[in-house]
Amino acid sequence: MRALVIGGAGFIGSHLCDSLLELGHKVGCLDNFSLGTKENIKHLSERKDFILYEADASERKKLRGVFQDFHPDYVFHLAANSDIQASAVNPDVEYRNTYTTTFEILSAMRECGVKKMFFASTSAVYGDKRDIELDENTPGLAPISYYGAAKLGSEGLISAFSYMNDIQSLVFRFPNVIGSRLTHGVIYDFIERLKKEPEHLRILGDGKQTKPYIYVLDLVRAVIQFMETGNQGVTLYNIGVEGDTSVTRIADTICKEMGLKDVSYEYTGGEGGWKGDVPRFRYCLDKIHEAGWKAEYSSDEAVRKTVQEVLKES
Repeated sequence: MRALVIGGAGFIGSHLCDSLLELGHKVGCLDNFSLGTKENIKHLSERKDFILYEADASERKKLRGVFQDFHPDYVFHLAANSDIQASAVNPDVEYRNTYTTTFEILSAMRECGVKKMFFASTSAVYGDKRDIELDENTPGLAPISYYGAAKLGSEGLISAFSYMNDIQSLVFRFPNVIGSRLTHGVIYDFIERLKKEPEHLRILGDGKQTKPYIYVLDLVRAVIQFMETGNQGVTLYNIGVEGDTSVTRIADTICKEMGLKDVSYEYTGGEGGWKGDVPRFRYCLDKIHEAGWKAEYSSDEAVRKTVQEVLKES
């Protein structure tokens, strides 16, 4: 199979490229390197079954050129702004990097006759529904961040394009993804802060924000397992892990792994870390569990493993 991974130099995308190549597929990696890094895919640069395209998926002409050159059988769409705090400052980031990329990718698929895709969506599409268990049929989706809104709008585009063009689309809504090659997020940020100031850590919010954290290779394994849906239209799954982890527990884990004692925590206060942050939510995973997938690592295990990997990398 010829697999085009859009956002393939990013944190999740680079791991997906690795797995697809291990399965014997030819991989095209498209990235504009706004968040992805060449370091993430450096180990693939000499492979004959790997092609790197440095381009922006929101730019129609360049994207069409990649499709015409690579002739993909399957598109894995991971291009998005994953730094939610950055788009809180400038919503244009989401419109271009998350919503526009989706429209242009789907348009290119339509024009080139590509019939299979995977889309990385998010728990943020549900909005702040902390008091109910969220399943794939939860009504009244009402995102409270620009990121969540752009992802929900992208889901709408995928639904329409899939119906109108007989496309098989797999959509995963997942929570925080962590693991090696992180470039931002709470674990990365805390480690960087503690390197500079090992006796003090500033924590956004009250530290009680509690969410499930999924290990990146668990997520990639699920993408590979379910990528051939066999059904026209959208196949949707919530994907997540057993348990959840508070921000303060993440800080404790990092301090322990770094060998730091008596670190003073300074909380900025408030339930959310920033405007648009959902401080807690509960996922129903019955559908994907019944389909035969479960995460290997719990949330706390994923956090500890990620801390160890990020410290080793840095």
